[in-house]
Order: sequence, then structure tokens, then C-alpha cells
Amino acid sequence: MNTQVCKGGVAGHQALVWRVLPEQPSAAVLVLHGGQEHGLAKPGPLNLPGLRMQGFVRAIKRETAAAGVAIGVVRYRHRGWNGERADAARDTAAALNDLAEELGHVPTVLVGHSMGGRAALRSADHPNVTGVVALAPWCPGDDPCAQLDGRDVVMLHGDRDRVTKPGDTRLLAARARAAGARVCGYTVTGSGHTLLRRSGDWHRATARLTAGLLGLRPLPAEAAAALALDGDAPGGLELPLLPLPRTGPAAGRPAPPVRTES
Repeated sequence: MNTQVCKGGVAGHQALVWRVLPEQPSAAVLVLHGGQEHGLAKPGPLNLPGLRMQGFVRAIKRETAAAGVAIGVVRYRHRGWNGERADAARDTAAALNDLAEELGHVPTVLVGHSMGGRAALRSADHPNVTGVVALAPWCPGDDPCAQLDGRDVVMLHGDRDRVTKPGDTRLLAARARAAGARVCGYTVTGSGHTLLRRSGDWHRATARLTAGLLGLRPLPAEAAAALALDGDAPGGLELPLLPLPRTGPAAGRPAPPVRTES
């Protein structure tokens, strides 16, 4: 897999690393791995949370092949979120700024696991971001939701997760919908926080939902119906994720326009 590091970041830190970089990208995906609640140490060369996301990068690459989608990963300065410092969110914002500087205003979907899911949700107010796919995200009850207004948010959580709470994800999903986001939630029955049980379903669902949010394939009917709900409407936040067979890559379609800030 080719790797290209983008310059910039916080205090010279290189926050964005490309895994796929077409000559003229029409859209982008940023993948964010998990971490710890506290930890100022730098992630080492054997970074298990980062390795866990390689399967998602490969699945998204297959799903978006020949569609002109750039795929990058966010490189963190520290292992932890670290309270009000919100280090992972700062690094994600830096990576998004680098992405916009290099590619311009292209529709971008953030895909994050655990702490990376929290960072993706927190960083969704960037003008390039049109959607978020949060995998077993860390969703404290006091995290803000206003930044999700106008975005598509899909949240997946295993019912056996003992690290981050599925109930917290559903509560944040409901708050995000009330704040103006288009929200869909899936329950991955039989799976826990490491995403190892039913890993193929996690990978395929994430890749197809990401492609759907970018307009490269139709979204599943149940997801489209959930995303169409607004305000305090119930439903669509505990959809069962059914086993998914392998399919071919999504057909290339024009990506949706990028929201710009006034």
C-alpha cells in the first residue's frame, strides 16, 4: 500500500497520511483509529488500534475503486484524548485542513472507531465533511452535537461492547438528530469493542455505507429511511446489521456538493 505523508498539522506534526491518492480526487475518506482516555505517549510503531483499521481501509478502497476517492488516515500525536485538550480531535482538524489545502473542497466522510469515532463526530463541522461513520464510538453524555447539523451520521455499535456503551451511542444519535443531523444507527449483534467478531460484516457495511454517503451507490433502504427522519422523530437508531455477502465495487457517481460555511 502506497503511503504519502502530507505536511502541516499541529506544531509541525504530520497529521494526514494518504493511503490512496488519485490524480484528480472527486471525494475523500479519512479513517481514524481508537486510543485511550488519557495518554500523552506517542503511538509506537506497533499500534494495534491503527492496525485494526487497515481492514476498513482495504474495504473502502475496494468499494470505491475507480471512483476517484482519496483515502487517508489520521496520525495522532498522543495515544489519549486527554480531557479538555481533545488531542485526537485537534489532530483530525489538522488533517482536514491539510486535506482541503491539497484537494480543495471535496466531499469527505470521516470513519472512526472508539476514540476515533469521538474525534470524527467532534470534527464534523469542517466545511469539507458531509458525513460520519462512527464505529463503536466513545460518546460521553456532555459531548456537543451542534457541529453535526446538516451532516449525515451513521453509527454502528456491537451489543457485546464493554468498553464504550451502545446506550451512550443511541443517546448521542438522538441528540444529534434533534440538533439537525441526518442520523442512522445499527446494532451489530454478537460483536464487541474490538470489531473482531463479524469483522467481515463490519468492513463491508462500513465500506458500503461510506460509498452510499458519497453518492457512489444507493444506501440500504432502511438507512435511507432513517436518515430522512428529523427532529425528535423516533426510529432508525437500532437497526440490526444483517450478515453481508461480498459484492463488486460501487459504480462511480457524482459526489454530492460540499456544504460551505457562510
